[in-house]
Parts: sequence; structure tokens; C-alpha cells
Amino acid sequence: MRGAKVLITGPAGQIAFPLATHLAADNDVWGIARFSNSDDREKVEAVGVTTRAVDLGSGEFGDLPDDFDYVLHLATFQGGGSDFDHALRVNAEGTGLLLKHCRAAKAALVMSTASVYLPNDDPMHPFLETDPLGDANSPHAPTYSISKIAEEAVARTCARLYDLPVVIARMNASYGPNGGLPAYHLDWMVGGQPVVVRWDPCPYSVIHQDDINTQAEQLLAAASVPATVVNWGGDEAVSPQEWCVYFSELTGRTPEVVVKDMPGTHRGSILDNAKRLAITGPCAVGWREGMRRLIDERYPDGVDAATGVSGQAGNLLSAYTQEG
Repeated sequence: MRGAKVLITGPAGQIAFPLATHLAADNDVWGIARFSNSDDREKVEAVGVTTRAVDLGSGEFGDLPDDFDYVLHLATFQGGGSDFDHALRVNAEGTGLLLKHCRAAKAALVMSTASVYLPNDDPMHPFLETDPLGDANSPHAPTYSISKIAEEAVARTCARLYDLPVVIARMNASYGPNGGLPAYHLDWMVGGQPVVVRWDPCPYSVIHQDDINTQAEQLLAAASVPATVVNWGGDEAVSPQEWCVYFSELTGRTPEVVVKDMPGTHRGSILDNAKRLAITGPCAVGWREGMRRLIDERYPDGVDAATGVSGQAGNLLSAYTQEG
């Protein structure tokens, strides 16, 4: 993708910021968010992204252009509490309002999540795109699964209503130097904190940010009317127990892995990757290579120079996220 006008929502986010940086090298990239933190806006603008402050749930887009070639909708509400009305307003209604505003685009990618799948008792079950949907009962975000399922329904409707090619990508456990579940587990280990996991084992289809950057463009090319729904995860199933042992081998830190029983949640989160493979081909970054790079990039001065737990990881110590 070169010379395109691209809109990314939530451009300061864990996945979106590196993706925006990647795309801004060769494209006219715009980013919208509420930008309640001015530092986030400055960070995004510093990599060449044009920003606008927009509250998706309001439907007020101000002077935001509507002539984008591509839309990457990565912004989401994922918070505590049981205010389903707010979650639906942001995640579902906000998606519809955004796609209406950008209905002239060539294609739109709407980021969904593996948390839309109904939990399965088999931790090694690979979820297909056609598997039953349901509430993942995420303790840190009780409204998340339901509002994301609603978001998918709205995105599918918009594809048909506006003849707008859409791809709905169900993200699994993403990671890279900017964060993600393995990164936070690494932070906890380095900070001397226990790594809390949901089950033993609790495998994920982890995917590195480099592969996300490359595959986003390929997934946009697969957008269609009716919408294409595809799992977005890596090619290897690996559990936190496995990557923590590997972190230990590379850092010399001994992990304390604590299994916290959370009935009704996902025992495992492996995504069947056949459909994604047909679109993007295999991932370029294997999990061991990715985790080794993660240590070097997140702790360039070495883990022994680190003190405490990083703020974002520290905030997650009481929760165990399903999606990176």
C-alpha cells in the first residue's frame, strides 16, 4: 500500500500505534480518538499521522474528511463494570456511524476479538470462524464479548447497506515491544510479580506486531460484500506457561505462574488459521524469535537494569486479558 489515504481509529493503542507508524512511511495516514491524554496525540503526530479528536459514540466527526481509501477500525471500549449501554454505544453504534461517514472507502477492516467465541471445555479446541458465538465472561471487561458481537453485526449490515467492502478480523493474542499479553507477563516476571493465568494449559495463537503490520494490508484486500470474517492469530499455539519458561531461559528470572480458576471463561484460545493462511500466507515471525526480540526491545539495557513493573503491566496485575 503506497500513496493511499488511510484512517486508523485508536492510533495510540497497543496494536494501532506501530501499525500507524508502519503505514505512515508510504501513505497519508489520519488517526482519530478522543485523545483525552495530550501526550498520546503528540506521540501519534510525531510519526507523521494527522490527528483529529473524535468521540465515535457521538457520531460527530467535525472536519474529518470522508474521502479515505481505507479504514482500519481498531478503537474499542474494553473496561470494567456492567454498563452494557455504554459499551454498545461505543463498540457497535460507533462502528456504524464511522462506516457511514467513510462509506466511499475502497475497503474497511473492523477489528474484532477471539472473545466473541462461546467458551469450549477443551483447551486445545481450535476455534473456526463458524463456531458458536457467546459471552467469554471476561472478568476485567464484562461487557466486551457482547458489545463486540454486536459490533460485528453492525459492520456486516453496513457492508451490505453501503456496498462497502468489509473484513472483520478476530484478533487473538498480539504482542510486540509496544505491549500485549506476553509482554505484560514478561514485565511481571522482571518486576518479581506472579504471572496469573486462567487455566493450565491456556494456549493462544500468538501473533507478532510485524506480522500484523504486513497482514493488515492483505486482509484489507480480502474485504468484501457481504463482509469477510476471518480469525487473526499466529500459526503456532503456545501457552503462557511455555513462554514464561522461555523467558526464564533467556533472562535467568524464575517465573511464578499462578492458575486462578475463572469458571465460564475460555480454557484456551487457539484460532483455526486456515482461512487467514489462504489470504496472507504464513506468519514470518515464529513465537520463540518474537519472544526473544521482545526481551531485547522492551529491555534494551537488560532486565537487570529494570526496576518495578511498567505502569500498563502493573494495572493489569488483577486481571487476565483474553485479547492482546
